[in-house]
Amino acid sequence: MKCLNYSAYFLVLLLLLAGCASPYKDLPAGTVKSITASPVIEQQTVTIPVIEDNRLPESDYLIGPGDVLLINVNGKVELSSPGLVSSSDTVSGSRVDESGAVRLPLVGEVTVAGMNLTQIESRLRQVFSRYLTDPWIVVEIAVYRSHPLYLLGQFRNAGTFYMDRPLTLLNGLAMGGGMLDTANLRSARLVRDGQIVPVDIYQLLREGSLQQNVWLHAEDTIYVPDDKNQNVFVFGGVTKPGPVPMPNGRLSLSQALASAGVEEVRGDTAYVRIIRSISTIRGELLVVDQSSILHGEALPFPLVEGDVVYVPRSKIGNWNRAIQDILPSLQAVSAVLQPFVSIKYLRD
Repeated sequence: MKCLNYSAYFLVLLLLLAGCASPYKDLPAGTVKSITASPVIEQQTVTIPVIEDNRLPESDYLIGPGDVLLINVNGKVELSSPGLVSSSDTVSGSRVDESGAVRLPLVGEVTVAGMNLTQIESRLRQVFSRYLTDPWIVVEIAVYRSHPLYLLGQFRNAGTFYMDRPLTLLNGLAMGGGMLDTANLRSARLVRDGQIVPVDIYQLLREGSLQQNVWLHAEDTIYVPDDKNQNVFVFGGVTKPGPVPMPNGRLSLSQALASAGVEEVRGDTAYVRIIRSISTIRGELLVVDQSSILHGEALPFPLVEGDVVYVPRSKIGNWNRAIQDILPSLQAVSAVLQPFVSIKYLRD
């Protein structure tokens, strides 16, 4: 009787296994099946126009706070710029204070910020004419300090530099003395007034695109990150949203989703959406069928640094709706996103 029970059990098990759907059920053992299909079901390229306001700056240097001026009045020491600016300085002259003024013997405080040298000389002649007959005045710049440029990251000579004339982006990059081997040019960015400027530093340096060679402004920052600690970002229907490290710069979509933990009930892996940064001003929007990869019907999908992966919790009709859902997550990690994503989706 017990033998009959076991026989019935195995018969039912065999029937169940035979009924299971499998993409390989018609293939004899030992058959090698070539998989060539791509899991990408939608792909569109997105570009951002290069900065529009790229007018040639004022050719004459405009004086500002921090600059040191040498002011000669009638060749008389007692009327001209004082001696050393401070006890720690080795340069003589009149420093422009934070209010944009210099202090001179006889006339006191005179506002000079926003003027070029010719305008300052004219202004000082006007002021000194109250006390002197037909004064002659010569003004020179001893130290440039009001137009800083900040070079941060993987420069050989990173630091603060001061512009003494109009400079282009290429001029500014050259001031850093070249890049270290660890420089990640695809993620390099020009930051102005807290916003990333839409220019492609990689295209400028590697492809010679002079369209990217924009004029710099005072207080611009050029930041070149390193190629270490690369990440992708996974959001949506996952249990651990956020950055996922890329060991040795390699990671597949399957590995990223496994690390983030796809929600089995709500995560829709048939329509995984990916925002990819190609450069600061170029990107791609991709829809990938991860379920086809899991079923062995499509090739694994490799991710690249900075990819933003979104697993929808339900079927999303278009990218506009998808971006609305992703936006809060992007804002939470805005400081570490690729420049393209920040410019395209997070600019005020």
